[in-house]
Amino acid sequence: MRRRPCEGPFALTLRSGNTDHLHCVNRAALALGLVRGMALADARAICPDLSTRPADLQAEAAALETVRRWAVRYAPMVAADGPDGLIADVTGVGHLFGGESELRADLHAALDRMGLSAVSAIAETRGAAHALARHGAGGVIGEAGLSRALGPLPVAALRIDSATAEGLARLGLARIADLMAQPRAPLARRFGPDLMYRLDQMLGTQPEPVAAPVDAPHFGVRMTLPEPIGRQDDVMAGLLRLLDRLCATLAHHQRGARRLRLDLQRVDRETVTVEIGLAQAMRDAGRIAALFQRGVDEVDAGFGIDALRLTATVTEPLAPAQITPGQAAPQDGLADLVTRLGNRLGFDAIQHLLPATSLIPERSFLVAPSAYSTPTQRPVPAHPRPLILFPPESVSASGLPPVRFRWRRMSFSTLRATGPERIAPEWWFDDPNWRTGLRDYWRIETCEGPRLWLFQTPQSPGWYAQGEFA
Repeated sequence: MRRRPCEGPFALTLRSGNTDHLHCVNRAALALGLVRGMALADARAICPDLSTRPADLQAEAAALETVRRWAVRYAPMVAADGPDGLIADVTGVGHLFGGESELRADLHAALDRMGLSAVSAIAETRGAAHALARHGAGGVIGEAGLSRALGPLPVAALRIDSATAEGLARLGLARIADLMAQPRAPLARRFGPDLMYRLDQMLGTQPEPVAAPVDAPHFGVRMTLPEPIGRQDDVMAGLLRLLDRLCATLAHHQRGARRLRLDLQRVDRETVTVEIGLAQAMRDAGRIAALFQRGVDEVDAGFGIDALRLTATVTEPLAPAQITPGQAAPQDGLADLVTRLGNRLGFDAIQHLLPATSLIPERSFLVAPSAYSTPTQRPVPAHPRPLILFPPESVSASGLPPVRFRWRRMSFSTLRATGPERIAPEWWFDDPNWRTGLRDYWRIETCEGPRLWLFQTPQSPGWYAQGEFA
């Protein structure tokens, strides 16, 4: 459904520093004197009824990329021109539409049907088209009238920085016609060679080709079968053939799959989908096929499956690695385990501990999903840490260190005591549990067997247990 345009003044806002600015305004706002880059407070003073929404730069970039891919119907080479424009090389394309004016009219009609308003220009050079579309009225300008059409435009249309444009304006060179009438050498010495280079690009004496971005590779393969199949073994055999081709493509681009989708098309035109995630980037066909086994076993083949399509929907960079035939690395086995559990329980449910830069016991580690974080070697602490850590629990004891104490309704006798290790609270964190101040930790080995981590606070007498060693 097509959205109705906003009838009143409307603007998108973008925060820069501590101030909101107008990122984009509609025609009603332009008519009231609001311009892009104006502070929102100034715009409110001019137009109290201004409606605003925060700008989403990521969504805008995605929308521009969508329009760029659509615009290849008018030219084989289409590239982005800033965050809000496109540039296309339409050389030799105009006659397919009946002329360049008809091509431009068709473009505007198509954009209007999509609810987009645009200003466009067709000129002999990329710089001229940019200047006429962004600083002029647009249109189709031939080579003969290029200088005449560009002359009245401001020097900012040359795509120079604002400091250079202001310096030219102070010299009285506000228009491109004023600049073209001046000697080139003094201007180049004062403002640098980039000014003359941009002018030559606009006039066509310096080439400036349109370089369209390379489309991202599509990691997908398909197979059409001459006869329908229904047995799981047959489906797995077809899947393995698709995986061999897909993994070869991934290896060519040095990528690894993180999520794959298998679409099975039945003869009744229904499609059954099996999707898996991987704990780490992978392109090993045999290991990936084993992970599909459970999902394929649950597929209802109906009257048969006549087509298979396998797609790596999410990929990551994966450099070539030395592999010993028939022997997986130890980390591969752990990744396969996380993958199997993650596909059943959810990848966020499989977690591991990462070291943190803190001496406070409860802040010395972070809990992170195993599939989305890389294990880090924990530095060896100067003092051993307990295997089990729990919130401090009160201990009935006396002495330093205690010879006998009672914990969890059990009595213990000290066999060996090691300590103390003094840990101070981190002053930049206000932790209620550490407001008592310093703690002196002791490693207590008891005659009864348990090896405990006890501490006392010198400021307020009392003993507590916070961990147990293996």
